[in-house]
Amino acid sequence: MGHEELAGMKVQRRLIVLTLTGTLSAAISGSPQTPPSNPQAAFAAAQEALMAHDYSRAEQGFREVLKMDPQSVGAYSNLGVVYIREGKYDAAIEAFTHARKLAPQILGLDLNLGLAYYHKHDFDHAIPPFERVLQADPQHAQARYLLGLSYFMEDKFQPTVTTLEPLLTQEKDNLDFLFVLGIAYGKVHRDEDSRRTFAQLIEVGGETAHMRLLLGKAYLDLFRNSNAETELQRAVALDPKLPFAHYDLGVAYEREGKLDQAVAEFKQEMHITPNEPWSYQDLGTVYLEQGKPDDALTTFHRALAINSQLPASLDGIGKAYLRKGQPAEAIPYFQKALKFDPNDSNIHFQLGQAYLKSGQQDKGKLELAEAGRLKAQAVKKQADQLSGKLPSSITLGENP
Repeated sequence: MGHEELAGMKVQRRLIVLTLTGTLSAAISGSPQTPPSNPQAAFAAAQEALMAHDYSRAEQGFREVLKMDPQSVGAYSNLGVVYIREGKYDAAIEAFTHARKLAPQILGLDLNLGLAYYHKHDFDHAIPPFERVLQADPQHAQARYLLGLSYFMEDKFQPTVTTLEPLLTQEKDNLDFLFVLGIAYGKVHRDEDSRRTFAQLIEVGGETAHMRLLLGKAYLDLFRNSNAETELQRAVALDPKLPFAHYDLGVAYEREGKLDQAVAEFKQEMHITPNEPWSYQDLGTVYLEQGKPDDALTTFHRALAINSQLPASLDGIGKAYLRKGQPAEAIPYFQKALKFDPNDSNIHFQLGQAYLKSGQQDKGKLELAEAGRLKAQAVKKQADQLSGKLPSSITLGENP
């Protein structure tokens, strides 16, 4: 399993899961914490603007309140709501953090802080505030749901299962929920539960190309490549022009060593989604496997023409130059790839090889040492994830 596949699967998973956005906890109402009427009037006017979706006026109003009363929890909290609705997630995080310092007992502040991190796609930092909400209120369904998704996005599959299972009854018709839980079951080797959940996914969604694509993606994520091939073949049969169906089928074929079939599927996908780089990138990888470095160079460059920040394509160009016996040309591409993905042990290893082959022995040894360090770190992290230990801050609830 290469880093290209891991990155691709994480992208696919996010495209689906990130359609699930939580609802903000209600804006804190009432007056600020000081008695003078001017702050109260300013707060009321700003709150009215917030309810009317006039976010510019609301922001200005709550900032005026904070000038008069720097301890106003309501002003900080509602300012955070304004920012999160405007997509200013860093500013929202700062506002909710200020509010929480003043009133740590208000669960809605932790919920909204977690939501701000979640919308920012910073799932690692979203986890602690959601955990705090669930610890205080194990029956808080929204916090449990979002915490489970955040665990999932961080590849913490046993906590994902433990957190989401109590919601299974009420979310039994939620396609995204079933997708996530089915994959998580598979990752912790609860295969029968995984199959049952995927069967429920199809029952709820119906016999459609989209449902078969969704199930095919799930099997790809679990590296059940034969199952994925079957589901994705069904998807393209039902709808030959369904975006990403040919791409995912190509990935399944590539993993099974059916390289010519993979090439055909990636080329099919290019006609359907010509502005997406993934088929070009994966086709380049297949060309490398087929010993065609010149064809690989062409397709990797086409991927980068669409998105210049693809470490796998930059790495692929470096590998192609190494295959052509041109290590000096490979080095700058490996270096660029590491700017986007500095912790990838494979890229460090390839760069080390390029340095050694171009006569730069000291640099080569340093890169190979770094590759070994990162590889050992990744193995330890995987072992920790497979241990099945649930963070001690979680208090589990019963099925709602």
